[in-house]
Amino acid sequence: MRSDRSAPAVRRFFSRILPATAAAVTLVLAGTTGSVAAPPSATDTATPMTGPQLAASWTAPLSTRGRYIVDADGNRFKLKAGNWAGAQGTWEGSGDVNNPANHQADQMSHNLPLGLDRAPMTQIMADFHELGLNSIRLPFANAMMRDTMVVPDSAVAANPQLKGKTPLQVFDAVVAALTAEGFAVILNNHTTSYRFCCGLDGNERWNSGQSAQQWQDDWLFLVNRYKANKRVVGADLRNEIRRDTWDDPNWGRGDDHDTYAAFELAGTRILQADPDMLVIMEGINWYGIPLDGLDYGRPMLTPVRELSNTLITSGKLVYAAHFYGYTGPNYTGADSGPGHTNDWPYEDFPLEKLKQLVHDEALFVTQSGQHFTAPVWISEFGAAGRGSQDTKEKTWFGNFTDILVENDTDFAIWPLVGWTGANGAPQDTWALISYDAAGKRQSLSDSGDWRSADWNKLVNASGTTGPVAQVNHWNMLDLDFRDHNVSSRMLAQGDWSPGHRKGNCPDSQRLTGLGRSDKRGLCTDASRPAKGAGDWVAVHDERYVTHGDWASGYNKLQCPDNTFAVGYSVNGNSMAGLLCAPSAAPLPLNGRNVWFDQGDNRPATGGSVESDWAPGYYKGQCADNEYVAGVAFTWKWSHGGVPDALLCRPLS
Repeated sequence: MRSDRSAPAVRRFFSRILPATAAAVTLVLAGTTGSVAAPPSATDTATPMTGPQLAASWTAPLSTRGRYIVDADGNRFKLKAGNWAGAQGTWEGSGDVNNPANHQADQMSHNLPLGLDRAPMTQIMADFHELGLNSIRLPFANAMMRDTMVVPDSAVAANPQLKGKTPLQVFDAVVAALTAEGFAVILNNHTTSYRFCCGLDGNERWNSGQSAQQWQDDWLFLVNRYKANKRVVGADLRNEIRRDTWDDPNWGRGDDHDTYAAFELAGTRILQADPDMLVIMEGINWYGIPLDGLDYGRPMLTPVRELSNTLITSGKLVYAAHFYGYTGPNYTGADSGPGHTNDWPYEDFPLEKLKQLVHDEALFVTQSGQHFTAPVWISEFGAAGRGSQDTKEKTWFGNFTDILVENDTDFAIWPLVGWTGANGAPQDTWALISYDAAGKRQSLSDSGDWRSADWNKLVNASGTTGPVAQVNHWNMLDLDFRDHNVSSRMLAQGDWSPGHRKGNCPDSQRLTGLGRSDKRGLCTDASRPAKGAGDWVAVHDERYVTHGDWASGYNKLQCPDNTFAVGYSVNGNSMAGLLCAPSAAPLPLNGRNVWFDQGDNRPATGGSVESDWAPGYYKGQCADNEYVAGVAFTWKWSHGGVPDALLCRPLS
């Protein structure tokens, strides 16, 4: 969610947060398959789809194949989305909540998607279609789940069928209307309370103003509520994670601020409740205190390069990032006063440097065949439209949309709907559509909005379409601070290695690599060997070393014949056990030793060899057409029982 960019608003924001902490001032928000057509020109437009046409153009639910989102038929479904904001709250945190002047752009949403007081939903849907959208990001506040107040009649004046309903019931009606018109709906947990927006507003993390358990439970409540509606396709777990007064968020440190762990646990619970949902994880939006000489910045997805997420269902993870021209990789967006630093906003960078930043902070994730490979959704970006004289922002918007087109990137613009004031001008000039009190529309589709050429270029851009081939997956296991159990089967069973940390691959995958001394593992479904129907076997000794001593002088854990490793356990950094699953077909018993006690030993080509899933540590990895049959380790020579070698055997 962007803040109001006007200088008074920025000053109000920082004057509010400085009393909270004298030093802590934080952010203002801020392998191809299928057919590819020739790119359109900037002025090309396509005939918008009607609701029935859009509904017929794709089949729910959605999944992922490598860098692409696909529908149930395996066809590419590129998210061409917008944010229909309002249900997250518009009150700016001070003054009378019932006074529109205290709401973002003087627009009082009554905690509903904006515009329901001014235009019938049928008109709003038609206007969304006209923009060429196929999906809607629908922000909400956790407060909505417990809000029993009936909305004022005036808040839904243009939609009298919504009178007498609570905000959640209105949200239900909006979801139903959108999906009936063929739109894919992605639910976005934007805030805890009904408050706009950003910095130290009490909504900094998933557990700001509520427990992590409550956050997860709210997600399960909504997922189960819309489970029967398969056009509700995704759960966007939390908006713009950032520093609060005292603490920074982190990615993988194992504490209450660990975004990586919180997102993965929530994603697992969501997929247990509804295996059809996409799980969208946005990177960290800000850490640190923005004062020259201190460490601060906007890492977004950069930590994913070395620590990516693994869910219980492969092909359901989407990563997300936000870009606004007036913010930067180390720039809050404050153009003066507290929070202002001497760093550059994105709009000041030359085009080639901007491209590199967008790649390094987000789009690198789309590289095929790596442990982090996933679609990237730029779920917020935008710029002021009618009346804007900001030439820097206009140039940035053109450049940024060029980057999205060039990379065939999924996107969602912020925001879709705003109000037109009594003077005939949009109150929020960033909105693509504005309605006045009588319901008269002013849209980007109408003349006079400079963004229309760039928008048409973006929404009508060619790219990969049609069927997308199945892909292999490589996914990390990380046992630094906890068990990492992403096996649906093992989550339903008891502890197979009591007293030890355990990593279990997703049920569709097998173990293919281990890190030395860091408890990391790598899973894959390459070559897709089918699992048999027998019991899975926990191995803690050498009883299955039955075909000769393949690592003389070393301790060995070895799977029984015709089984392959799907999990492992450690005591500290030392090997403790292997979990082995039966193969549906007999497996070869010949193999090779992959020693990695003195350096990396990974295939020259194949899965995840261009990415580091155990940074700073030696790694052993079987080839894509092999399986892990055993692990060798020793307590001699101060090795400490860490894995030294893998026994890799061919799958066929």
